[in-house]
Amino acid sequence: MHYNKTTLQITEEHHLAYREWGQGTKKFLLLHGLADHSGVWTNLAASLGEDYHIIAPDLRGHGDSSKPETGYDCEDMIADVRALCRRLNWQQFSLLGHSWGGKLACIWATEFPEEVERLILVDPAFIGAMPSWLKITFPLLYQTLPFLKAMGPFESQATAETTAQNFKQYRGWSDFQAEVFRDSIEAKLDGRWGSKFTIAARNGIFNDVMAVNGLYTVLDVPTLLVLPKQGLNRTDLQLRPYRTYLKSLTEQWVPGNHWPFLVEPDAFNQAVGAFLAA
Repeated sequence: MHYNKTTLQITEEHHLAYREWGQGTKKFLLLHGLADHSGVWTNLAASLGEDYHIIAPDLRGHGDSSKPETGYDCEDMIADVRALCRRLNWQQFSLLGHSWGGKLACIWATEFPEEVERLILVDPAFIGAMPSWLKITFPLLYQTLPFLKAMGPFESQATAETTAQNFKQYRGWSDFQAEVFRDSIEAKLDGRWGSKFTIAARNGIFNDVMAVNGLYTVLDVPTLLVLPKQGLNRTDLQLRPYRTYLKSLTEQWVPGNHWPFLVEPDAFNQAVGAFLAA
C-alpha cells in the first residue's frame, strides 16, 4: 500500500513528520520505539488493507521530526501526537506502541481512555518507574545496548549498512529491513554517517523513563500484548504489571526478537490483524 509522508507544524518551533496509509473508516495509530522511526510500520500497514486509515509519526527527536535540545518527557511526546490527531479530527482509534512506545501508549490510554478503542503493546519496555540510582549507570548502558549502536557514527553509508546487518533488528537483511535502516541515518556535517535519532533525545527520554510509571491503574480497554519468543518479556514477573492492570488482556506469542515486525513480519502482521478484526 502506498503511503504519504507529511509534516505538521505543531508549534512555531516544532514540527512532526508522519506517514499515512489509506483512508478507510478504521483508524489506527502506530508509535515506534526508541531510536526507530515511522517506516518500521510500512509492512504492517500494507498487510491491513484499504479498510484502515493508518497514521505513524516520527516521534520528537526521531526520523524527520524536530529535534530540540529539551522536551522529551512522555507527556511531550503524547501531546505532539494528540495535536496531530486533533488536526485529523481523530476522536477514537486503535493505538499500538512498541517498546518504549508501548509505555507511551499505556500512559495515553490511562489519561485519555475515551480516545483509545483498542490497545496493542509490542514487547513493551521500561513500563515501570526505575530506581534513581540507575542514573549513574546510564553512560555504561548507552554503550552496551545493542540497538543504540545503530546511532553510529559510521565512516560512510556503506560501512553503516554493513555494520547494521549484525544488529538483531536487521537479522536477515531483507529489502524491507534495508529500507528501514537507510531511512534512519543521514550524512553528518563532518562527512560521516549516523542516526537521525539524537543524543539529546536519547538522554531526555532515558531520564524520563526512570521517573514515570506506565501502568498504575486498571484499564478496561481491550488489549493485545504481543510477546516475541526472544523478546524482553518472558517471565511471570515481567508480565505481572500487564496481567494486573489490563483487565481485557490477550497475550499472543509470536516468533522473533524485540522487533518482530522487522524480523518476522508475516507472523506479526497476522497477530495484529486478527486482533483488530475480532
